[in-house]
Amino acid sequence: MSTVASNLRKRPVNLTLNESLVMQAKTYTSNLSATMEALLTEFVSQQQQAQHSRQKMAEACVADWNAVHASVGSFADDHVRL
Repeated sequence: MSTVASNLRKRPVNLTLNESLVMQAKTYTSNLSATMEALLTEFVSQQQQAQHSRQKMAEACVADWNAVHASVGSFADDHVRL
């Protein structure tokens, strides 16, 4: 975990976790809170990257559609008579 993240203010939270899973996890780590925080940090980062990727794809789609519309127009242009 980065030193920046470890220096931030922390507060206790209540989680409901499978007791058996917690006991198993404690065999692998002496600091379950730090381990959970590191995993949660990674999860949030992955979700932010995925959201950014979806946004970039949507922006590219809009740009492509606008380019098509600018070059050939819209099918409806030939049929709307208002």
